[in-house]
Parts: sequence; structure tokens; C-alpha cells
Amino acid sequence: MNKTKTNIGAMVILAVMFFIFGFVSWVNSILIPYFRISCELTHFESYFVTFAFYIAYFIMAIPSSILLKKTGFKNGIMVGFMIMALGMFVFVPAALVREFALFLTGLFLIGTGLAILQTAANPYVTIIGPIESAARRISVMGICNKVAGIISPLVFAAVILNPSDSQMFDLIESGTLDQISKNALLDDLIRRVIVPYAILGTALLIFGVFVKFSSLPEIDTEESNGEVKGDTYENRKSVFSYPYLVLGAIAIFFHVGSQVVAIDTVINYAGSMGVNMLEAKVFPSYTLACTMIGYIIGIFLIPKVISQRTALVGCSVLGLILSLCAVLVDVPVVFMGHHINLSLLFLCALGFPNALIYASIWPLSIHNLGKYTKTGSSLLIMGLCGNAVMPQIYGLIAQHSTFRNGYWVLIPCFLYLIFFAVKGYKINYWHKKMA
Repeated sequence: MNKTKTNIGAMVILAVMFFIFGFVSWVNSILIPYFRISCELTHFESYFVTFAFYIAYFIMAIPSSILLKKTGFKNGIMVGFMIMALGMFVFVPAALVREFALFLTGLFLIGTGLAILQTAANPYVTIIGPIESAARRISVMGICNKVAGIISPLVFAAVILNPSDSQMFDLIESGTLDQISKNALLDDLIRRVIVPYAILGTALLIFGVFVKFSSLPEIDTEESNGEVKGDTYENRKSVFSYPYLVLGAIAIFFHVGSQVVAIDTVINYAGSMGVNMLEAKVFPSYTLACTMIGYIIGIFLIPKVISQRTALVGCSVLGLILSLCAVLVDVPVVFMGHHINLSLLFLCALGFPNALIYASIWPLSIHNLGKYTKTGSSLLIMGLCGNAVMPQIYGLIAQHSTFRNGYWVLIPCFLYLIFFAVKGYKINYWHKKMA
């Protein structure tokens, strides 16, 4: 089979996979306020949606790597889709009994499936072409991911929410209803997830089987990633012998944590300004639209005009500036008919620099790992648990202070990313190598 055609076919399948990743992941931005109301949660408790979903990346990343070594990438991908589907199906009994803990179990299973899939998919994207253009390929995948992210909260809201729900939300939170009437409304609200999640779970099962029998090539990461000039990967005892990889995993932790805070908290932040959930549902899409613009620019500029590292430096600095503006600027504005604070728009604008950060961190961290590529990939995937931790920190600060003060959590994230972009990616040895 012609290698070029194989790669193009693989890119198409991977693009569909990244679309699915985005559709499933970014719907959390509306699940958070939705569960907060329907399951009667505090703001802090509602962010356990992201915690349960993304902590699976930390817990299951290494087992995912072991699974992929035993089954191969294609069989592992099928297993990942099956576990995701199981998580979707758990939403059905969870909705019938309105039990938040059961929903969290389903979200953990979905996250587990995604951990397997991303442990497989990211090396595919990196290795399937020249390492110098890996950020461009990741940008293409990012566009597919973020297109799904733009539409998923809107589609979910359209399926489960009605135009008259604003009055119902106000009535539920007013405290004027007796417990029986309130429970009846909440039961009706939460059971709206049954049909869409049952359909989505079935679709994931079908696509998993399709990938198993598709033309997606099996890759040999031990051979395709090569050697470090002047030093073979066999001389290293573990993935932890690669400082740039470990520092890269930490960079991913802070990056994805800052990204999910900027997206998944924005509806609640808008709500604190008097914008109801039906109207605020558009703000995550604004953020992801900014991310899309960043990805498109990255495709055209990397590596022809700017290097992956230069993009990482510039985007990290811009992210720090926008984060400071989100925290410090307190100016009321009218945007698209919404009476909001200008800091909310700076938060949405964070989507732009965030686009190229992940795409740049991954190839700078995963190169020249040879036989450790699969394990190294799983270590980077573990870094995605930043999505679980950072929103919880944000929620804790927001609950005891203000929603806007919660965004101070973004500042150390971007400071570390600047360090990695300037220094961290170049560190090949923990101790200076003796001549």
C-alpha cells in the first residue's frame, strides 16, 4: 500500500477520533451548571464533574500504556471506545435515581476510555509524519477537537433544555417549592440525558468496531522514533531519565488545567453577572472559537514561519497577560446583548494562545524516546489530570472569595509554561553530563 495514501487515511480516522474526544470532553462545560441545579450541588461540588472525568487520565494512563503494549494500538482503541460507551450507558440508571455519585462513575469510565484513546492517538499524530511538522498535524487534530467543542454544549443544551427552563430554574432555586414538587421537577430535568447518552454510547461502540477493521496502520514506536544524537535511548533506564519529558508532562498539567478552567467555569462566571444558563451556554463556544483561530494560524505558520518552540514562548506570554487582565480588569460592558464584565471576554480570549501550547509541548516532550515512546506518551497523558485538579482549586477559591479571584489560579500555570518554553524543553539530563 502506498505510504502517502495510508497516512492520509490514518489522518482522516484520527481526525474523526479527535472530533469525538472534543464532543465528549467539552460538553462538561454545560454539565457542570446542569448537574449543579438538577442534583442540588454547591459550586464546589459541581466541579467534581471535571475531577471525575479527568482524574481517570492520571489513574489509567500507565495501565493504558500496558494495554496498548499487549493488544497493539488498534485493538486498544477499540477497547477504549467500548469503555467510553459503558460510561455513557451508566448515565441511564444514574438519571433514573438522580444519583450524582453514579454520574461521576460514568464520567470516570468515559475518562478512562479517553485516556486509552489519547495514549494511542497522540503518538500516531506525532510519528505519522516528520517531527518538525508535528505541531501542524496536532493543530489539524485540534481544529477537529475544538469544532466539536464549539457545537457540543450548544447541541447538548438544545437537546436537554427548553426555552421555558429559565423560569423553572428560578422556581427550583427560589426555595418556595415543597419537596415533592421540587423533586418531580428535578427528576424530569435529569432524565433528559437518558436518550442522548444512550444514542451516543451506541455510536461509540459502532465506531470502535469500525476502527478495529479499518485501514489504520499499526505503528512501531520503538523503531520510528529513533535515537538521540550521540546517545541511544537504550542507555536510559526509564522514562524518568528524560528530564524534558517529565517537565513536559508538568507543562501539560498546567496547560490543560488553565484551559479547562477558562472554558468549564465560564458559564458559572457569567451566571454571577446575572446571565442565565440558557444564554451563557454560548461563552464556552466563544472561547473555543478563539482556539480554532489559533489552530488555523498554527497550521500556516508552523514550521515554515515560526518554530514550535517560538510558538510556545509567544503563546505562554500572551496567556499570562490575558490571565492577569481577567483577574485585574473590572469594567462592565455590553457584548452581544449580554451585560457582563470585560474580564469575561479576556477569559474567552485565552482560547487563542491555548491553541498552540499543547500542540507545541507534545513534540518537544516526546521526541527521541525510542522504545519508551508508549510509556512516555502515557506519562504526558497523566499530565491531563490538570483538568481534574485546577478546576477544583478554582472552585474552592471562588466559593470562599469571588468567581473573578478564582482566576488567580491561572497565573502560576502560565509562569511555568514560560519556563518550559525557554529552558525546560532543553534539559536532557538531570545532572550535567561529564565529558
